[in-house]
Amino acid sequence: MPENTDLPGLGQRLRQAREDAGLSQAQAAKLLGLHRPAISEIETEGRKVSAGELKNFASLYHVSTAWLLGEPVQSNEQLKMAARNLESLKAKDLETVMRVIDSFRRE
Repeated sequence: MPENTDLPGLGQRLRQAREDAGLSQAQAAKLLGLHRPAISEIETEGRKVSAGELKNFASLYHVSTAWLLGEPVQSNEQLKMAARNLESLKAKDLETVMRVIDSFRRE
């Protein structure tokens, strides 16, 4: 990964991820050890982001650095639907499903 990233869209993705995480610029800045104006400058792409900062943003916002950089990230709607359905299963049924999934992975 390059030391500095200055890619179009990075600032917008950082802002979206911050908002999705339910954080204000001030909250994010405090958690990242930055000043609030730095977050604003980064989100408006007026300041470069180091590789280390990028990793810290990704960790705080619970997103991948690949997503932040605009790289293709596989998103499968069927997997999302399956996850929602699994949440409604009883514990015993969930254990059965997990054993079936495990058997497929071994093949």
